[in-house]
Amino acid sequence: MQLSDFNYDLPDRLIAQNPLAERTASRLLEVQAGNLIDRQFLEILELLKPGDLLIMNDTKVIPARLHGKKPTGGAIELLIERITSNQRAWVQIRASKVPKLNTSVQIHNRKGESFEAKVVAYDGRFFEIEFPKDLLDLLDQFGELPLPPYIEHQPNQVDSNRYQTVLAKNPGAVAAPTAGLHFDEAILAKLKERGIDQASITLHVGAGTFTPVREENLSLHKMHSEWYSIPEETLQAIAKTRHAGGRIVAVGTTSLRTLESFAINQQQSGETNLFITPGFPFKMVDCLITNFHLPKSTLLMLVSAFAGMDNIRQAYQHAIAKEYRFFSYGDAMFLTRL
Repeated sequence: MQLSDFNYDLPDRLIAQNPLAERTASRLLEVQAGNLIDRQFLEILELLKPGDLLIMNDTKVIPARLHGKKPTGGAIELLIERITSNQRAWVQIRASKVPKLNTSVQIHNRKGESFEAKVVAYDGRFFEIEFPKDLLDLLDQFGELPLPPYIEHQPNQVDSNRYQTVLAKNPGAVAAPTAGLHFDEAILAKLKERGIDQASITLHVGAGTFTPVREENLSLHKMHSEWYSIPEETLQAIAKTRHAGGRIVAVGTTSLRTLESFAINQQQSGETNLFITPGFPFKMVDCLITNFHLPKSTLLMLVSAFAGMDNIRQAYQHAIAKEYRFFSYGDAMFLTRL
């Protein structure tokens, strides 16, 4: 597999900059082998069948972007990549010149409040930062919602609500599990009424999800790690669904990667850096609800592995021609495993 196999041209106007008025108002492209069906997202009520199990990621996006100054007075921006303890995290740093190890940076907010954090390590991509007290508390006071780099406006009150799923409860993600953004409480209730069970996993999406693949030879790409957890009741629900002949439907690539990681390592929680490319032997997931993904991204490779490269290539060409909305606030696809 080569990186160039997963490239496509997308007009900027198709990158959704804001959410639609209603979560369920988006379009839905059903992708079958050699067949593409334009739908509305509410038609998921017909696509899912009684006995299916819908698995969603209940991670909560944290206000992970911090602004401050270096000891020299220069501006600095920190984006939390992954929280490793109450007072430590790996971060991406944007500055004219990155700070040296064992120096402190001053973080401030619009109220004029500030604190100092220490740069303690560097792993070649991310810096490890030590914070003076509980990090989640500091982020609530100083942090900013980390909208993706392709969304051009500053985060506002609408984003603070709509860049979270309605199931979000476990803080730790720095990017939303965007396929879940299409669901509201009403549609989840209707699905349950129709005999479609629901279960959850947690995977804290890292900022590395937006890191471009730079190796043309994909075998050389190093996937970022993310923390996940699968409750025992979810595993029991999967076993019950399988026994009854129902389908496992993952909402989003994060749910899929979590389940397929468990299939490989049999660990209910831990770190995963699973990199899925065409030829991957899926064991857990039968159907996938997902958004449209960036060119040359690991997520585009994942859906190509799941539904077939030719099917995905045709689906993206169709979506562009039909002017679907792309990326985090965009439209969705319903895929069945090849």
